[in-house]
Amino acid sequence: MKKIYSTIITIICFTGTLFAQNKIAEANAAYSNNEYSKAIELYESILKEDGKSATIYYNLGNAYYKNKQYAPAILNYERALLILPNNEDARYNLEMARTHIIDKVNAVKPFFLTTWINNIRNGLSSNGWAYLGVGCFIGFIVCLFLYFFTRVVWIKKVGFFCGLSLICICIISNIFSSDLKEKLLAHNEAIIFAPTITIKSTPSAEGTDVFVLHEGTKVSVISTLSGWGEIEVDGNRGWIPLDKMEII
Repeated sequence: MKKIYSTIITIICFTGTLFAQNKIAEANAAYSNNEYSKAIELYESILKEDGKSATIYYNLGNAYYKNKQYAPAILNYERALLILPNNEDARYNLEMARTHIIDKVNAVKPFFLTTWINNIRNGLSSNGWAYLGVGCFIGFIVCLFLYFFTRVVWIKKVGFFCGLSLICICIISNIFSSDLKEKLLAHNEAIIFAPTITIKSTPSAEGTDVFVLHEGTKVSVISTLSGWGEIEVDGNRGWIPLDKMEII
């Protein structure tokens, strides 16, 4: 009886995987045939059924971009980069999509050392850094063994210095992994989805007009209250209805 259940489960899993692959192939074919609306619909349904995927977000962003829907294109490129920060194609296409929006946010240029560290961190995904950290820790244990249980001096020296290097890499890998994981789960950034929206001084339609934003602009979400979100962009803060933006 257990064998029958195992066979049934295997068949169900295989069928589900095959169905998902067929749907992806269908979406890719629609995109190749310039049927961008159909491709968008298929990619969206794949995400709903199978969950987050950097590749599907990237393909969906491309379909929206080709369909001249730049705000959702930006949103999906950003989501792809959250999962896979080293996706240079998504990063390049994101910059291309941003050239089509009205608001040009003057981001503060970070210190060159911060940029360098971020570039290294973005070289792997959160899981990639975690795997590297585990591998380095195992290597550290091996080096400890060589240092304490061998009598050959040069091997002891190699074990000591390699172990020291590996434990440092392990610590850095875990910090990078945690940082990327936190960024992935934070949900504290959003894309404006209204053609034009007036930002208010308070979470109310009667609040004072503060400034105006347009579709496709990326904002930081500070807090939410009663269907409103407090946002910050380019050093300016204000309130906007939550249904006028999409969380990345």
